[in-house]
Amino acid sequence: MHTGKLIFAQLMGHLPPMVFERCVARYSGNHKVQSFTCMDQYLCMAFAQLTFRESLRDIEACLRSQHEKLYHMGIRGQVSRRSPMRTRRATGGSMPTSRSV
Repeated sequence: MHTGKLIFAQLMGHLPPMVFERCVARYSGNHKVQSFTCMDQYLCMAFAQLTFRESLRDIEACLRSQHEKLYHMGIRGQVSRRSPMRTRRATGGSMPTSRSV
């Protein structure tokens, strides 16, 4: 069993945490945030960039498939278990329709 850090966590270790936190505090980035902080969002976007993800759906699917390893990658926020389509239907929202050209 591997006991060291994941490669992604090692790469993100080069980001000075105090500099990042100073930028977040300067622009009030974590104002009214409950679980998904600016650091979590940055790590998700860095992961997406390094793994060549092309869309938000692709990023979400990839992160959900690795949910056991998210904590070890440094992502502390919770990944939602519901899909956006189920949430939209449950709230009574309208589904997008395609336009005829």
